[in-house]
Amino acid sequence: MIPRYSRPEMTAIWDPANKFRIWFEIEAHACDAQANLGVIPKDAAKAVWEKGDKPYTDERIERINEIERETHHDVIAFLTELSEHIGDESRFVHQGMTSSDVLDTCLAVQMTQAADIIIADLDTLLEVLERRAQEHKNDVCIGRSHGIHAEPTTFGVKLAGHYAEFKRNRDRMVQARAETATCAISGAIGSFANIDPQVEEYVADKLGLSPGPVSTQVIPRDRHAAYFATMGVIAGGIERLATEIRHLQRSEVREAQEYFAPGQKGSSAMPHKRNPILSENLTGLARIVRAAVVPAMENITLWHERDISHSSVERMFGPDATVTLDFALKRLTGMIDKMVVYPKAMMENLMQFGGLHDSQRVLLTLTQHGVSREDSYKIVQRNAMKVWRSYGIDPDDPNGTIKQQPEDLEAAKQESRFFYYLSGDDEVTTALGDAGLKDLFAGSSTAFHTRNVDAIFTRVFG
Repeated sequence: MIPRYSRPEMTAIWDPANKFRIWFEIEAHACDAQANLGVIPKDAAKAVWEKGDKPYTDERIERINEIERETHHDVIAFLTELSEHIGDESRFVHQGMTSSDVLDTCLAVQMTQAADIIIADLDTLLEVLERRAQEHKNDVCIGRSHGIHAEPTTFGVKLAGHYAEFKRNRDRMVQARAETATCAISGAIGSFANIDPQVEEYVADKLGLSPGPVSTQVIPRDRHAAYFATMGVIAGGIERLATEIRHLQRSEVREAQEYFAPGQKGSSAMPHKRNPILSENLTGLARIVRAAVVPAMENITLWHERDISHSSVERMFGPDATVTLDFALKRLTGMIDKMVVYPKAMMENLMQFGGLHDSQRVLLTLTQHGVSREDSYKIVQRNAMKVWRSYGIDPDDPNGTIKQQPEDLEAAKQESRFFYYLSGDDEVTTALGDAGLKDLFAGSSTAFHTRNVDAIFTRVFG
């Protein structure tokens, strides 16, 4: 957790002042419940609130740290400092409880607080993605398979896909929050031997949590593993979108790019550069978040009813993963909001290979006119290679000399070189006939490939 990649709203959750405040509320609410049950005097519970409910200033925090340096126990240090404010009635604080009750319940509160921010971040991102998707709904671009030109789609459909993914991620985060919002006030070994289960129910209600049906001395860590795994999946979605923008910003592609502010500098050495620094940064931040997933999984396995091998992991990754994910989501939202899109360049790239994106369309048309799939594939592939030749390219001999035919020069004048070669192929004309050829070549190629964009958008956005 470093200031460069942190936002104050999230870092405040992991601040010692917030942690100790939650600890106090757990103990104070537990005293109220104990008083209601007649276990401790009502005046004692009242005194805890009246004398102990004070801000956790730097001075108080330092006093707790001072005591911990002697006791080597954080909860005892906290309770000792609290007793200095409450006085004699402090003997009733922490009755029947163990440190895990305080630590685990506090962590549950902090993780739900963090989840609320992340869910709000996702909501904002979804709004921006939907707006940009609608804006570019009909801007046609080439879809890529293995990084190679495949078939046309629209930039709006691209963004709609990312929207749908982050919508799923939001649902996952809501579920992870619910699983983590668990209270444990069950005492040593989780047996409730020294504390009534009603205390746990009372504290849970006050803190907006739910009592776990059963626990050991600690809240089972499968809940936390699911939480961090969800954040890892969200981070994967961030990196997927960031990687898309990084590719599209490449000089050879130039279909979209990050906003470049007035006065912004790219390279320290090459003034012409406009680098995709935000999406590259997001790729790195996503790796930090995902780094928490495996340790969280390993935390599931604890010895018997309790050990603390999970503790150091959570003290590190709890703040680091949530703070980093929050920052990354905000950065991604800003990047997509201001992203510059080049529809003209998209169309130029689409037509860069002479209409080869229609190969499947022709393949299927031939099969529907009685040609076997195997023969259809050969016919289409044969004519596709002619398109390459018309550009002076031999994919099988990149250093060889291409001898272009007169038809290649004529093909270069056509809107679709691919369709030009197909129209002169005897096997194609025989199979399709005049009517079939007319149906195949009539109308807009891009309109054919994007004819179901409205249906896709209805599915995604309603």
